[in-house]
Amino acid sequence: MKFTLFRDQSPARVEKEIADSIVSGTPQQHAQLMFSGQQDSIKSGVWESTAGVFTAVMQDQIEFCHILEGSATIRTDEGETFTVKAGDAFVMESGLSTEWTVDDFIKKHFVICAV
Repeated sequence: MKFTLFRDQSPARVEKEIADSIVSGTPQQHAQLMFSGQQDSIKSGVWESTAGVFTAVMQDQIEFCHILEGSATIRTDEGETFTVKAGDAFVMESGLSTEWTVDDFIKKHFVICAV
């Protein structure tokens, strides 16, 4: 058994390749994977994005998000729109398709579970 304290971790900050997901603007995204366990079926870390509009699909995963900084408007494929900001937490279920609009910057803590 292991206890992982995020403040003691120093993983590489990796730029994500999102060219196929960009709707407009020039968003840049980075992630730091702080934990991966159960044969990579559970992952947790920090993700951030600069301004732009991009899509994200939850394929075979459920993601818990806690917004640390900034804000975004998230539109689902069902036409629902949610504005999330620092302090908000939410879950995106497997199969959900979203379009994110980030006006300035957003940073979140995430936990992803494979399903």
